[in-house]
Amino acid sequence: MNDQNQQDVTVRDNPDKSRFDVLVDDIQAGFSVYKDFGEVQRIFYHTVVFDAFEGRGLASTLTRSALSTSIQAGHRIVAVCPYVKKWLSTHHDFDDAIDSPGREHLRALR
Repeated sequence: MNDQNQQDVTVRDNPDKSRFDVLVDDIQAGFSVYKDFGEVQRIFYHTVVFDAFEGRGLASTLTRSALSTSIQAGHRIVAVCPYVKKWLSTHHDFDDAIDSPGREHLRALR
């Protein structure tokens, strides 16, 4: 039985912590951390869904919302997080807003 249809799933930007949070019935279920770089780039470098919430498609919901919100705010996406990179490889509707990570992006995360 899939309870996600009966649960309220919300994704919201948490700029004080530079991350997007995914909540299920107002309980934090995971997050995706970013670092703004330069004028317009946003580096996504770590995504987590807590064990108790795995298998519900929350990482995909979180990623789609975080990237869409960021792009709508004028950011270009730099995917360093392995999950976000994999997700983008099958969601080509975001291709026009993606920049490849370079050494400067990795240095910024140290």
